[in-house]
Parts: sequence; structure tokens; C-alpha cells
Amino acid sequence: MKIVKFHTASATKRIAEMQRKLSFGAGAVTQDSRKKTIEVFGEPLSPLESVRRIVGDVRRDGDKAVFRYTKLLDGFELTEKNVRVSREEIAAAGREVSKSFLKAARNAIERVRRFQEHSLEHDPPELSDGGRRLAVTLLPIRRVGVHVPGFSAVLPSSLIMTCVPAQVAGVKEIALCSPPNAWGRVCPETLACCGLLGIDEVYRIGGAQAIAALAFGTASVPKVEMVAGPGNIFTTLAKKEVFGDVAIDILAGPSEVLVLADDSARADVVAADLLAQAEHAPAAAFLVTPSAALAKAVVNEVEKQLSGLSRGDRAAAVLEEYSLAVVTATMEEAIDLANDLAPEHLEILTSESDAVLAKIRNAGTVFVGAWTPTAAGDYYAGPSHTLPTGGTAKFLSGLSANTFLRRMSVVRYDQASLEQDREDIVTLAEAEGLTAHAESVRIRFRKRDSGDAK
Repeated sequence: MKIVKFHTASATKRIAEMQRKLSFGAGAVTQDSRKKTIEVFGEPLSPLESVRRIVGDVRRDGDKAVFRYTKLLDGFELTEKNVRVSREEIAAAGREVSKSFLKAARNAIERVRRFQEHSLEHDPPELSDGGRRLAVTLLPIRRVGVHVPGFSAVLPSSLIMTCVPAQVAGVKEIALCSPPNAWGRVCPETLACCGLLGIDEVYRIGGAQAIAALAFGTASVPKVEMVAGPGNIFTTLAKKEVFGDVAIDILAGPSEVLVLADDSARADVVAADLLAQAEHAPAAAFLVTPSAALAKAVVNEVEKQLSGLSRGDRAAAVLEEYSLAVVTATMEEAIDLANDLAPEHLEILTSESDAVLAKIRNAGTVFVGAWTPTAAGDYYAGPSHTLPTGGTAKFLSGLSANTFLRRMSVVRYDQASLEQDREDIVTLAEAEGLTAHAESVRIRFRKRDSGDAK
């Protein structure tokens, strides 16, 4: 992990390069993914080119393409008979996992459900203006497809953080996709969580082919109306490709954290929090601080802690390619840089955390104070950990129960109100050359205006 001084030419170049690498256009991928792309397609395609081939093939060939790419990418031979996980397999997973896991998962589900119910939007009061009555009705999406990652790491927490908000919103049908291992098994912890949530429509498909199958529908996978859930760059780009055929939740690509810290922060804690995101691989981890001493201490701590991690080699690669420790002149500069990078996760480890928080405008979720690690939000606190990445937190919000609601406006006019407004409506319609629009208003009054009361 390199240390750079903010506003120097080298720092500006490196930060710009980091932003480019983390953008969805560039596609942050591991070396293993690059090798796999060549194996599958016979050439070094970009993530977007790979995804467009997969999505196009699934749109055209349905199950045939889904099964082919699952064999090529996951090493398992899918058929019409085994593509869907049986209820018996889901039930068996609940017996296989540890009791401590089930207890923790139940508690996490309850925490997430309670927060999502608390933040759920409801129909606003009707607006009444004379004979005009205007209302908004919030309706849940009927059928949602949820993707749960499972290629480089199995993430049953993503199931909880996506499906619980959908259930709170009132979604009636949830179709879940998660990739199989080479023996066709879906992560038992993922299936156990399905059992806890009463989800029994589960397919052993992952990645771009899963997104396409959900979006377009195949003989084995009925079409959904929205695709949700996090994933790697291939999954995220696939969601972009199918948007319009279905709704999507947000763009949630490789994980990111930015730690905003001053001299009051413990170097070992900061290092641990950076490594917690770096082990996702690919991912990004930034330290932004006005303290050169802290930056140096954190980099030293990172090196110490790396050796004890089960995924230390992957984390080390992330720290080399996608991470920086940036030393600013002031905390104000540090805050400005944080807002510009708009990270998925932003931790505030400063002596005046609330004052810093008041100036934060762009982040997926903010974690305030020394006792609030990102891991608390990843697993347990309540807000979903499905968050905007790649700088999209400047204009996107994290997934919530409200993500699964659509707004339908309801308009009611009586005769007197339309008569009062008709001249303005007609004038505006004729200004646009839309005479039929104008006539649809006039015709309602023509008989009365001509003296024919019938």
C-alpha cells in the first residue's frame, strides 16, 4: 500500500488512475478472471465484451447458453432436472450448518427486518384541491430475481441483505440464483438462509448468465420484473445490459472502503478495516488523513496483519493495485477527497466525528466512530450492505425495502376543476402541436357549450 501526498502531481495521477480502474467501464478484475476469460472465449476480452456475449447468447438460446456457460465457468454440468435446487436440499442445508450460524443468521434477519420496516415508505396523504384529487400509491414489485455471489467467496449475508428488504416491501415471489461449485453444490449457508426466509425457488446459476436468465426468462427460469443483489464486475455489467428488459436495484460492483482518520485513530484498527475490504479481491481500500505519521503507522500495520489472513495473498494484490494512503494538508481536504471518490463504505475515525459527518455528501453507508467497523454493517446492523460502488454513490442510494416499491400516481378531476384548467391545458397542448390532446379536453364540454344538454 503506497503513501502519497495530496495535490502533488504523482498523487493526482494515482488517484485518477484508481478512479479509472474502479469505474464500470474499466472493470476491476483479478488475474484469475482474466485467465478464465481467455479460456472461455479464446481471446482476452474486456469484462463488458465478455458480458455482452454471455447476455446475447442467453437471450437467444435460453437454457442451452446458461448450461454451457455454467459448465465453462463453474465446472458443473447443468440440466433441466438439476438446475433448480430442491426443497429437500434446502432443508438438508439447514441441518448441515452449525447451530451457531443459524442463531447468528436469525438474529441478523431480525435486525435487518426491523430497520427496513422502520424506513419503509408509505402512501402519502391525498392532495385535495377543490375537485382535483391527487394521490400516490406505492406498490411492491411482484417478482424479483436475487443474485447471491459465490465464485470467489460465498456470501449468504448478501441473501439476507437483499431478500429481507424485498420481503418487507411486500414482494410475493423471489427467485434466487447462486453459482454451484464443481460438484453442483450451492453454499449450504446460503441455502440455510433460504430456509429461514421461506425462499424455495433457488437456481444453481451465477454470474452474468444468471442475470440474463432472470431478465429474459428461459424454459427453466421464469422471467422476473427486477434483478437485485451484488456481485463482481461481470454481474454488475450484466445488470446494466438487461436494464430496460427488467428493473435493476443499483450498480453494486467490487467492494470499496475509505477510512477518513486523524491522529486520534488507532493504526491497528485502521489497518484491520482496510484489510477487511481488501480480502474481497477485487476491491479497493483507501486511507485519507492529514496525519503523515498515522499513514506510515497504518501501512506498517497492514504488512504485519497480512500474514495472518486466510486470503492474505488476494488482499495483498488489492493493496498493490487498487489502494492508497493519501496524506492531505487538512481535514477539510480529506473530506473533499472523500466526497469526490464517493466510496461504497466510508469510515470516520476522527476526534470530531459528528462534525466530519455533517460535511459528508457522497457515500453508500457511513460508519461513525472507533466502535463501528464496516463489518457491523456488512452482517448485522440493519441497512442493506448492497451499496453503490465505483463513484455512483454521488447519484445512487443503497438498496432498501423502498427499492422494491414502484410509485403509481392517481389523478381525479371533477367537471368544474377541468373547466377551470381547460384553457391552460389546451394552450400548452397547441403550443406543442398536439391538437388531439387539446381536442380530448374540448370535446368534454362541446355539447354543453353548444347548448345541447344531452
